[in-house]
Amino acid sequence: MSNNKNQPKEKSGGRIRIIGGKWRSRKISFREAPGLRPTGDRIRETLFNWLGINIDGAHCLDLYAGTGILGLEALSRGASTCTALENNPTVIKQLHVNRDQLEADLSIITADSIKFLQHKNSGRVFDIVFVDPPFSKTLHTESCGLLESNGWLAPDALIYCELPAKGNLFATPPSWRIEKDKIASGVRYMLYSRIESGA
Repeated sequence: MSNNKNQPKEKSGGRIRIIGGKWRSRKISFREAPGLRPTGDRIRETLFNWLGINIDGAHCLDLYAGTGILGLEALSRGASTCTALENNPTVIKQLHVNRDQLEADLSIITADSIKFLQHKNSGRVFDIVFVDPPFSKTLHTESCGLLESNGWLAPDALIYCELPAKGNLFATPPSWRIEKDKIASGVRYMLYSRIESGA
C-alpha cells in the first residue's frame, strides 16, 4: 500500500434516496463493491410508474439486491414483502442496517442467486421480480430461465430486467411478453409479463 498522502482516497460508498411512498425522501447508505450500481432516480421512477397498482400487496424478489433500493422502494410503495438475495458480506451487512433503520419487511438471504434459483420452489411464489445483476456478468438469461422453470413466479408475475444499453439482448422464456422497454443513462430497462397458457 502506498503511503503517498496525495493519493486519492478509496471511495467507501454513498447514499441514495427512496423517491416514493411512506419512506419518500429517506436516504439509505451503501458500500461500494464490484459490480454494485444503484438504479438511479429517473429509472426507478419510470419503473414504479410501470408497475402502478400492481405493487400493492405484492410479494417481491430482488435477485441481485446490492444496495437494496429496488426492494425498499417497492416496500415503501405498498408491497407486502420483499426477499433480497445477495452474496457480498460487506453489502449484506449494510442491507441489514438499512432494513433495521426503516423497520422494513425485507427478508435478506445470503446466497448466490443462480444456485438459489436452481432449487425447485416449494414455497411462496413471487408477484414481482427484479433482475439487475452486475453488468460485468451475463446472468440475465440463466436467471430468467430458472425463475420460470423452477416455479418461482406467480401466474401473473411481472419481471423487471436491467442491462447495459449497448449489451446484447438476452433470451427470455417463451411464456414471457415484453411490456415496456426504455433506454436512459446508458441503461436498458424492461418489464416483462407472463402469458397464460393458450393466450
